[in-house]
Amino acid sequence: MLNIEEQSILFDIATEAIRSNLRRKIAPPIDLDSYSNSLTSNKSCFVTLILNNELRGCIGALSSDHSLIEDVSEHAIAAAFSDPRFPPLTEKERKDVVVEISVLETPSPLDFTTETDLLEKIHEGEDGLILEEGFHRGTFLPSVWENLPDKTDFLKHLKLKAGLPMDYWSTSITIQRYTVQKFGKPMKT
Repeated sequence: MLNIEEQSILFDIATEAIRSNLRRKIAPPIDLDSYSNSLTSNKSCFVTLILNNELRGCIGALSSDHSLIEDVSEHAIAAAFSDPRFPPLTEKERKDVVVEISVLETPSPLDFTTETDLLEKIHEGEDGLILEEGFHRGTFLPSVWENLPDKTDFLKHLKLKAGLPMDYWSTSITIQRYTVQKFGKPMKT
């Protein structure tokens, strides 16, 4: 778990990366020797931008080969300027955007025999899920439960995100579960 100071550092890194890119400058280099092991270890994250209580961008990865602090910087820039669902963030929007960082814990496989069995093992509001079936793959962060609080709906929409029909089922589906440490606040200035 990251402490309050480490969370604040990551928030500052994310917001400075966004500000620098808005000014058409490259985000400042990160001196990894200046930070704790918690921030320099390889850990994956998602950075989510919220504007007027609506999603404005979300980019992340389920695994990482860089430090957490580098991932936060990279994903903040991508969420603000490269999420294909949205145009690039503007300076005007930046002042009202909330930046949320979700640091992922290592996913673990869920054992189940049927879809009903799987639904019984999912912890709503808590679990992030990774669904895989052949070349299809999708994930929902635990925060998605806010919009899809029903387990059945959550799973159906996860299948859609993975490129499968909502009613699809196969014994070759695999599910991994993970939790996140989520924190954030408005960028303001």
